[in-house]
Amino acid sequence: MGVFRRIAGILCLLVGLVIVLLAITLAAVLHFNAPPADSVSGEILFEVREGESALAVGKRLEEEGLIKNRNFWYLLARIDKEYIKTGTYLLEFPQSQLALRSVLVSGRQLQLRVTIPEGVTLKKAGHILEEAEICPAGDFLDASVDPAMLEAYGIKGPSMEGFLYPETYFFPKGYPADKVVQVMADTFRQRLEAIDPKWAGLNADEIYRRVIIASIVEREYRVDEEAALMAGVFYNRLKIGMALQSCATVEYIITEIQGKPHPEVLYTRDTEIRDPYNTYIRPGLPPGPISAPGETALRAAFSPEASDYLYFRLVDASAGRHYFSRTLDDHIKAGRLYVKGGGGR
Repeated sequence: MGVFRRIAGILCLLVGLVIVLLAITLAAVLHFNAPPADSVSGEILFEVREGESALAVGKRLEEEGLIKNRNFWYLLARIDKEYIKTGTYLLEFPQSQLALRSVLVSGRQLQLRVTIPEGVTLKKAGHILEEAEICPAGDFLDASVDPAMLEAYGIKGPSMEGFLYPETYFFPKGYPADKVVQVMADTFRQRLEAIDPKWAGLNADEIYRRVIIASIVEREYRVDEEAALMAGVFYNRLKIGMALQSCATVEYIITEIQGKPHPEVLYTRDTEIRDPYNTYIRPGLPPGPISAPGETALRAAFSPEASDYLYFRLVDASAGRHYFSRTLDDHIKAGRLYVKGGGGR
C-alpha cells in the first residue's frame, strides 16, 4: 500500500506541475499576445516589404509600439508555417498578435479605389494608376504590350489599347502591373459578353476591327442615342472606301504619338499630318484602337444602327447633338446653318 501511495503522490505532484506549467504558459501567452497597454487606437497603414522576414516584421511592429514582444511574434511564425504576405494593410488597433498575424497571412490588403474613365488611352490609364499608387505607369505599359499577354487574349494588335475596360476598380497598393492588366482585360470580356453574347464567335480580325470603331465612336459621340448611328456612318464609309475623317484620330496623333497638349481646335495642317492614324488622308481603319471604349460605344460598334448616312456634324454644342446627312451638299448646308445660328465646335 505504501508503494501505491508514493506513486499516487508522485502522479499528483506531476499533474500539479503540469497544471502550474500550463497556467504559467497560458498566462504568458495571454500577456504577450495582448496589445501593449499604451497601444495606439485606430486604423494604421502597415506595409510588409518585399522579401521581409517574419522576424524583421516583428521587430518593426515592436519598435512602433504595436506589439509587446517580437520574440513571441517569431514564436508564432515558427509554430504556424504560413508566410505573411507582401503588401500594404489597413490594420485596426489595438488588437492581439494572433489577430494581427491572421490578417498579414491572409493577404487581405488595403484596397485602393481607382477610376479609369471611358475614352482614355493606355498612357493616360497608366498615369492614373501610378497616381493612385497601384502600379508604376511604365510597368503597366510594358504589361500592355507583352506578346504573351496579347496572345493570351487573342489580340491582333501591338498592344492592349482598347481592350482594357474603363471602370472603377479596387486594387491593393503596389499591385503587380500584369495582374492589373489581366483584371481590366477580363472585365472587358465580361462586359462585351453582356453587350453581345455572340462576340466570341467572331474571328480575331473582326473583333479587332469592331473595337477600333468603338474606340473612335467613344471619342466622337456626346449623346448616347447617337452612338449607334455614328458607328453606322463609319461602317458605311468603310464599305465604299471613303475616308472616315475622324477628328478623334488626329487628336490621338497629336497627343499620344507626338506627345503634345490636346488641341483646342484642329486646323488643316493637323488633318494633313502624315501618319497611319490620320483617317483624313488614309482610307480605312487606323492601325489600332485610339481609346478605351465603354458600354455605349461598344454596343454601337457591335450593333450599329443601319442607315444610308455618310456624314454627321455637330450642330448643338451645349446638347452635344449632331446632324446626320446622306450627301456632302446637305452636310455643308448643315454647317452653314450651324455657323449662322451662332454655334461653334
